Parts: sequence; C-alpha cells; structure tokens
Amino acid sequence: MKISVQRRISIAFITLVLLNGIIWLISDYRNHLLELKFDIITEKNQLLNTILEARRYEKNYFLYFNEKDLKEAITYTTTAASKISEIIKAYRDYASSQNLLSYQDELKRYKNSLLELQRHYRENHLSGDIEGLMAGSKQKQSNIRALGQEITSDLEQMVRKERLSVNRIVKESRIYSFLGVSTVFALSVFVAFFLIFKVNRPLRQIGRAVRKIAAGDYEKIPPLNTNDEFDEFVQSLNTMISEVNKRNEQLVQSRKMASLGTLTSGVAHELNNPLNNISTSLQIAVEEMESGDPAYNKELLTDAEAQIERARDIVRALLEFSRERTFKPAKVNIKNLIEESLKLIKGEMPGSVEVEIDVDEDMQTVMDFRRMQQVLINLILNAVHAMGDEGKLTIRGIQYPENNEICLQIQDTGKGIPAEYKDKIFDPFFSTKEVGKGTGLGLSVSHGIIQNHGGRIDVESEEGAGTTFFIYLPMRTDKIDDEASMNESDNND
Repeated sequence: MKISVQRRISIAFITLVLLNGIIWLISDYRNHLLELKFDIITEKNQLLNTILEARRYEKNYFLYFNEKDLKEAITYTTTAASKISEIIKAYRDYASSQNLLSYQDELKRYKNSLLELQRHYRENHLSGDIEGLMAGSKQKQSNIRALGQEITSDLEQMVRKERLSVNRIVKESRIYSFLGVSTVFALSVFVAFFLIFKVNRPLRQIGRAVRKIAAGDYEKIPPLNTNDEFDEFVQSLNTMISEVNKRNEQLVQSRKMASLGTLTSGVAHELNNPLNNISTSLQIAVEEMESGDPAYNKELLTDAEAQIERARDIVRALLEFSRERTFKPAKVNIKNLIEESLKLIKGEMPGSVEVEIDVDEDMQTVMDFRRMQQVLINLILNAVHAMGDEGKLTIRGIQYPENNEICLQIQDTGKGIPAEYKDKIFDPFFSTKEVGKGTGLGLSVSHGIIQNHGGRIDVESEEGAGTTFFIYLPMRTDKIDDEASMNESDNND
C-alpha cells in the first residue's frame, strides 16, 4: 500500500502527540493517587493518635478508677468514630484496606464497652460499693483492653499498607516514566531517521539534480525508489528533461537551418568561381575542338573536372552541415576543424579582415565535428559582424595538460560587448543586433553544445577594444568510436 510522505509525517506526529497525552494522563493520575494516599496516611495517623490517646486514658482509669479518665477515653473514642466516618466517606475507594466498615464496627464495640464501664462505675459509685466497682471493673478490663489492642493493631496495619501502597505507586511511576520516555525517544529517533532518509536525502538528491539542470546538464535523474511523492516528482522532472532535450535538439537544428541563410551568399560565391572556370574551359574546348591542340583540350577538360570536384565538396559540406544528426564524438584535428569552418563562410568575410590561425598541427581531441563547427561558425561570424569591414580575427589553440583540457580562443578587434550585456549574451533570444538581423539563439545554442561536450565557454570583452571567447574542452584522445572516426575522416577529406 502506497502511503504518502505527508500522511506518514501526520501519522508519526499524531502518534507522538497521543503518546505524550497518554503519558501525561497516566502521570497525572498517578500523582493524584499519590496525593490521595498521602492524605489517607495523614488521616489514619491522626485516627491512630486519637485511638492511642483513648487507650492511654483507658489505662489510667484501670490504674486509678477515676471517672475523669474514663470520660476522656470516651471523648477520644467518639472523635475517632467521627474521623473513621470521614475517612470512609472521602477515601473509601482509594484506601488500600477495604475493611474500613468492619473497623468502624470494632470501634463502636470498643466505645460501647467504655460506655458500659462508665454506667457500671456510676451505679457502684452512687451506692458506695467501692469493692463492687473495682471487682466489676476488673472483670471488664480484659475485654476492653483486648478490643483496644485489636483496633490499635488493625489501624497500624492499615497505615502500614498505605505506606507500602505509596512505595509501590512511586516505583510503578518510575517504571511508567522510564517506559514513556523510552518510547517517546524511540519514536523521535524513528521520525528523525525517517526525515533524514525518506525526506532530507531525496530532497538533497533532487536539489543536486535541479542545480545540474540549471547548469545545463540535462541528464535524467536516477529513480529514488521511495514509493511516494518524491518518485512522482522525479518522474515529472525526467519527463521535463526529456522534453527539454527534444526542444534543445530542435533548437540546434533550427539554428543550423537559420545559419544556412547566412551561409548562402558565401556558398554561392564559392560555387560561382568553379562554375565560371568550368564554363570558360568548356567554351574554349568547344572552339578548339576541330582545329585546336588535343593536349590543350585535355588540359581544359581536366581542369573542368577538378572544378566540378571542388563544387561537389562545397555542396557536400553544406549538406553535411544542415543535416540533423545524433551526437557522434570522434577524434578531430583542431586546425582542420577551424580551416573547414572558415571555408564555409569565406564569402561572408570581407577581404580587409585579417585572419590568423595559431594552432599546432597535431592538436586534437574528441568531439562532434559538425556541432563544434557550428559553434566556430557562429562565433567567427559574430566577430566579423562586430569588426565591420576591417579588423583582425585571431584563432588560437592552447593545451593545458595539467588540467587535461584544451582552449580555443576566438579574438576580434571589434566594438566589444557593453558591460551591462555580458551576463545576458548566452540567454536564449537575447541579441544586440537590429530587429530582423539576428535570432538571439546562436550563443545560447553554442553554449549548450559546448556543455554537451563536457566543456565551458567564457568571454572577455571591453567596449571599443574587442572581444575574446574562450572555449574549454576536455583533452581526450582515446578512440571512442572507430566507425565515427572513419566517417569524420571521410567528411574531412
């Protein structure tokens, strides 16, 4: 059964509250019971003291046969009877000894014995029969003393039971408190571990994944297997990532197609030259067909064939650039990549713009040739547009073995980027060009392509002093895909 995180936390919270409530109720009841027990002990101690006073005057009477002592004993016994009635009324259900009524009966018998002894005293004292008074009192003494001793012993036993009951309640309260605190602690630890492993850990994983997405890394998030809302959230994020990747691919392709408009004039210029040469060679060959030199005609046709092959290479490169293709990394010679990119936009570059390439012949790494070619074309065209009719474009390649990376620098002497725009140039659809002269997608797409290669792009610019773009790529020369390498080699020949 699938239980949501919210429900789990609610259940744990309610359980904790209920458990604390139960512990508080038990503790409050035990404390109330202890208060009652202390009151009972106090009342019974007072009752015991009253009985002992009655016994003391009882003994004095049998020693001196003074009616005053007998009256005091009866008075204390009456007070004790009243006290036992109050105890029964107030604490009957809480007293440890449930024989309070029988004790009350014993106390009544003891009082009645004293009253009977008092009548006997008065009868003999009025008649002047002192010997009969003493003899009759001696006969009743053993019975009265036995009753007094019995009620005293029973009351002491009841007080002892109450004290034992208090000790038992105190011990049980300690046990209940320990069990309650232990249970609350165990539940708190369980809730803490639940929050750490079932809430905090998934949130941190999702947070890391979101930061990677924000940085441009659109890899899918591994499933969390928590069987709750976090799994659903990860699935939603992965769905979003898939859609973003699709949109990114479409964006790259649309940018490539948009770039074709820019390349058209340059390609047309490149094709015009071989086509003009072919046309001129064929015209001369036709004119010299009958009277001309066969060797000369052969040379003209051979030159026309070479121009046809040149035009075919241009068309092949253009079609390859515009073709939608999967990401295929392979070994690429950096200098060859730069030269091939410059060929495609040669017609767009004014003759007054000086181009300098400072790259080692053997400098290479693993990349997708066509995608990185798109990046270079975009950056070079941006540099040319920034410089206008004249300037210098410098392309350098630097290797950093200590960081295991290479750096391509595209430097121009153009007008530079205003400081307020430097943080926005990689944002989609941001452009400083006039409306209709730029989509604002070139640098954004280039940024995504470089990140897909595991690299990064930085820029340094000073308004009026030119701009330099830095492309950092991992230095990899391992052979990733033999077939891809062969295909790239064929395309570059």
